[in-house]
Amino acid sequence: MKLHPVRVHRSDENLAREDQLAWKIATVATENIAATDDAAAMVINRIIDNAAVAVASLGRASVVAARGQAEAHPWVASSATHAGATVFGIPGRFSPEWAAWANGVAVRELDYHDTFLAAEYSHPGDNIPPILAAAQHAGASGEQLLRAILTGYEIQIDLVKAISLHAHKIDHVAHLGPSAAAGIGTLLGLGAETVFQAIGQALHTTTATRQSRKGEISSWKAYAPAFAGKMAIEAVDRAMRGQTSPTPIYEGEDGVIAWLLDGPDASYAVPLPEVGEPRLAILDSYTKEHSAEYQAQAWIDLARSLGARHPELKDPANIVAAVLHTSHHTHYVIGSGANDPQKYDPTASRETLDHSIPYIFTVALQDGQWHHERSYSPERASRADTVALWNKVTTAEDAEWTRRYHSLDPAEKAFGGRVEIELTDGTRIVDEIAVADAHPLGARPFARDQYVAKFRGLAEGVLAADEIERFLDVAQRLPHLTAAELGGLTVTVAHPVAAPEGLF
Repeated sequence: MKLHPVRVHRSDENLAREDQLAWKIATVATENIAATDDAAAMVINRIIDNAAVAVASLGRASVVAARGQAEAHPWVASSATHAGATVFGIPGRFSPEWAAWANGVAVRELDYHDTFLAAEYSHPGDNIPPILAAAQHAGASGEQLLRAILTGYEIQIDLVKAISLHAHKIDHVAHLGPSAAAGIGTLLGLGAETVFQAIGQALHTTTATRQSRKGEISSWKAYAPAFAGKMAIEAVDRAMRGQTSPTPIYEGEDGVIAWLLDGPDASYAVPLPEVGEPRLAILDSYTKEHSAEYQAQAWIDLARSLGARHPELKDPANIVAAVLHTSHHTHYVIGSGANDPQKYDPTASRETLDHSIPYIFTVALQDGQWHHERSYSPERASRADTVALWNKVTTAEDAEWTRRYHSLDPAEKAFGGRVEIELTDGTRIVDEIAVADAHPLGARPFARDQYVAKFRGLAEGVLAADEIERFLDVAQRLPHLTAAELGGLTVTVAHPVAAPEGLF
């Protein structure tokens, strides 16, 4: 990897195009690099993972509405080379940007797919819906799709390692627009000039505030990454037609860095692959065993273990206080440090509870498990003993756990913390966990068998048995799929929920 210095430039400095970050990203996207065996296998895992969580969300209101919008935009063939794209849950082909939109919402709805955390947060699997939609539409092969997805992961993860968005209350999908545009550039074999313009447009149209993840969190939480993917497809289309973007989009004196991020005196060092270097960033990411914010994954595992070893902890009458000592991000984003009263509200939305580690820790402790539906139900959230215990759980920032969260050493990078529980009889229980059980360094790391089991478990009762096996067969043959077979990377259900009426 090579570190590229990035800073704000005055207009009269005339920053050369080849020195701009968007151009450097474009050159990565336009280099034709074969996938390593490990990276190719992980792409298959993540396609299965995305499909699993999308299937589990097919009946949820946000997903149904987005699917309805896509249904209003069926693909009408205009040439033999454009075929439209598929939408999870229903047959047919649709305009690719709307297919990406609907599938992106389905993938993100349950907050249950892969993650990478560093200077910024990300769900790099959000790259898959727009890149897959573009691949199906353009008649690409499985091998082309595989390489494009690796580009998407590479660019998003590299940006996440270097540039914090949340520090300035900008939503993390501002890194997703450029990465998805870059991935589509790889897919279509576009030139650097075209990809450069698409990246600039995608970034320009996908910067928004983090209010979507603050306070009373709404259904837009699932829509935000889908919007970024849709914008990336549209940006590529415009760039292919010769249209240009604001330049320099990152470094300009009125650009993203100067006014939305660290300001005119800012400087970053962005890592990008050297010429000829394999795209391996996907191997740095990790998926979820539980349907909750990634920073809650290890805490769920610790809570389950504590409840089994100390059943007395399930009764709020036995607890004075429980403090989760954790990283800055966990404390201020999903912990009590956010100062969001909604994180302690039993009537809060599912999206809000998903970002409440006091709630998640409490339910996992009492139930000994975590379920993507039951654990968030209004009945479960309002149970009196849960509310009583929930209000005794707080978080505190711990400098060492913050340091480990930001560590560049995979062996010590951690997303957990230490819990200290004071009991009414005067005793104290202290325990800690560094990474989730499903993490590559965890107690039960996810491999292909676990991804397949996750898909089968979430698809049971939603898809027919033969549809489950058909999808798994197609997904696991990804590098060898023809353009015609690529259309099989979707699922259909017998009776999809009808969408409400809208404008389209």
